[in-house]
Amino acid sequence: MTTVFEPLGPALSVRQVLALERVLAGEPEVIAGASRLDRPVRWVHVAEAADVGVMLSGGEMVLTTGVLLAGDEDKQAEYIRSLHRAEAAAVVLGLGRAFPAPPDVMRRAAERCGLPMIVLHRPFPFAELTEEVQSRLVRRKFAAVSLSEAVRTALTGLITAGAPLQRLLDEVAQHSACPVVVTNLAHRVLATAGERPAVDDVLRDWERIARQAGGSEGDGWIRAELGGRGERWGQIMLCGYRGDTGVGRLLADRAAEALVLHRMLGNAAHSWEEESAQGLLTDLVSEVVPARQLLPRARAAGLPVNRRTFVPLVVRDGTPAQLDRLLRLLGLSGLVAELAGDATAVLLSLPRDQDAEALTEHFAARLRTEPGSGETVVAAAGPRTVWDDVPAGLREAQHVADAVADSSAALDLPAVVRLKDVHLRGLIRLLRDDPRVQSFAERELDGLLCERDGEEAALLAVLRTYLASGRNKSRTAQLHHVSRPALYRRLEAIQTRLGVDLDDFEQAASVHIALLAHDAQQG
Repeated sequence: MTTVFEPLGPALSVRQVLALERVLAGEPEVIAGASRLDRPVRWVHVAEAADVGVMLSGGEMVLTTGVLLAGDEDKQAEYIRSLHRAEAAAVVLGLGRAFPAPPDVMRRAAERCGLPMIVLHRPFPFAELTEEVQSRLVRRKFAAVSLSEAVRTALTGLITAGAPLQRLLDEVAQHSACPVVVTNLAHRVLATAGERPAVDDVLRDWERIARQAGGSEGDGWIRAELGGRGERWGQIMLCGYRGDTGVGRLLADRAAEALVLHRMLGNAAHSWEEESAQGLLTDLVSEVVPARQLLPRARAAGLPVNRRTFVPLVVRDGTPAQLDRLLRLLGLSGLVAELAGDATAVLLSLPRDQDAEALTEHFAARLRTEPGSGETVVAAAGPRTVWDDVPAGLREAQHVADAVADSSAALDLPAVVRLKDVHLRGLIRLLRDDPRVQSFAERELDGLLCERDGEEAALLAVLRTYLASGRNKSRTAQLHHVSRPALYRRLEAIQTRLGVDLDDFEQAASVHIALLAHDAQQG
């Protein structure tokens, strides 16, 4: 069972201090700065001197009786100004012999500065208030440190176990109870974690968020830089953290430390950019998540999506790094992700006023000029102008690539292979999981598939080449490095075992279809 951690609540505020039972006994009255009572209180300090600000570091609630200020309005005004300059949280004045009534000079100065000023109408021992607030603050600080160490321990354990990036981010999201986003320096989203609806809300507004990414933290948006050895390469963001900002910074810092260590150790088989694209394209192909819901992720990942033409491609024998480098070289926008086997998906995003098919042909032609790309196959689906049609396009491209995966030597393939180029082989690929097609293939090839004398593979290979070459005996003998008489003997053995006449077009076509189905079923 997964544990969800509630964030440590915001720091003790001036308003919360005034609501404490011990403070209420002093009959507090807010006489200035009533709109600033949610300021956090970092500490409580008793001070009487007019230049009290030099003793403060910010965030203190200052308690005073004003005994050294009575009768000197200049000192009273300077006392308030000094607190304001020191960024004190509030000032509490105990009424008594020095000030039997709220001093108007101090009130006006506090109002001008926006400093909350509170007077206590009943005698109140400041020591009790100090003790109460300090104990609460110490407990909170201890809880924050404990949470920070718990996060560090959990993340270190995951890294040691070789966990992927996503697992680390899920852990951070559980502790922070808010969406977590990792970006590169261009603010392109590389990974996310958190409750899916909340993450989607963040990504939908990502363009605005990215523009403000260099600004100050506020409203729970907490950032920590990712990098090492003097080089920055990204950031992690807690988006809408509801707890104390200081605690949020601790969480973000612990997360950043873990991510830097994870990257340095090279736990991932792929870069974070590759994993991001792979996750998005995999979700698009599977349609586990509707395409419309993936649109914010695509936009946040840096893919242009407004008024674009999308061209889904699947490339055989091309590495993601090679294809990504080629996209940049040609100035094309797109996502690249490795699929199963030796296939790589590429989703091009092109301006609508450009010729999508011509650009695809140019991409494929340039790819074939790359070192080691002689056997590269580029399978393409038709261009899509609607995002919701992209998943079907990716599946179509994958289907085309599968259809030619084992037959590129036997087919005269164009630079870009499309559905119309795979003919019967493509249809068989689509129907390969149909039980009736499986039964047909086994029935037609039974005489070869049931043999156990070691000749099965050799005879199937000869049959495959003979049919794929259009029953060209010279070509088949050449490809298998055998003489014509030796080939005739093998073809005779095949016909005897199958009980067919391969010179008869219909029988040969039936065997060819069965062999294509068998090969497709065997992967």
